[in-house]
Amino acid sequence: MSSDTRTMRDRMLAGDLYIADDPELTENSLHAMDLTDAYNATSARNPTERRRILEELLGEIGDGVEIRPPLRVDYGTHIRIGARTFANYGLIALDVAPITIGEDVQIGTNVQLLTPTHPVDPQPRRDKWEAAEPIVIGDNVWLGSGAIVLPGVTIGDNTVVGAGSVVTKDLPADVVAAGNPARVIRTIQHR
Repeated sequence: MSSDTRTMRDRMLAGDLYIADDPELTENSLHAMDLTDAYNATSARNPTERRRILEELLGEIGDGVEIRPPLRVDYGTHIRIGARTFANYGLIALDVAPITIGEDVQIGTNVQLLTPTHPVDPQPRRDKWEAAEPIVIGDNVWLGSGAIVLPGVTIGDNTVVGAGSVVTKDLPADVVAAGNPARVIRTIQHR
């Protein structure tokens, strides 16, 4: 790994192993923490200021998005959220890799979207190497409270993920999935 001349940020964005406590990444993370602290402290009676902070924090945010504090992110800039999406209290979106959330998504309380991965081999893990894989949430998805979405997962449009489920693999569109690990329990019939 020592022959690679890319910055740790470049390695991270490419999905390759990188060291998270690199000074540039640390500063970016501290900036995101400052913004999330400000967001979480802003009154619900001040939607203009909340929106301004989210626009500075996130990579992209659609019209009509509501995120109820507290919110936690790694960087924020790697998160894209489509119009009319609602996230209830306690969203954790660790955006080491991109997190793309579609339009009209409903996110329950205490949902975790986790892109980071760590080596299974103990020595690189001890040396603080890590990587990440993107998460994609389709349009009109409902993530029940306490759901956890793991690195590299894509969830198709209109899918419902049951409360407390752990999504370890891609889910197709138009299904209900639940459990640990989440599995498809039925297909959604459109009316």
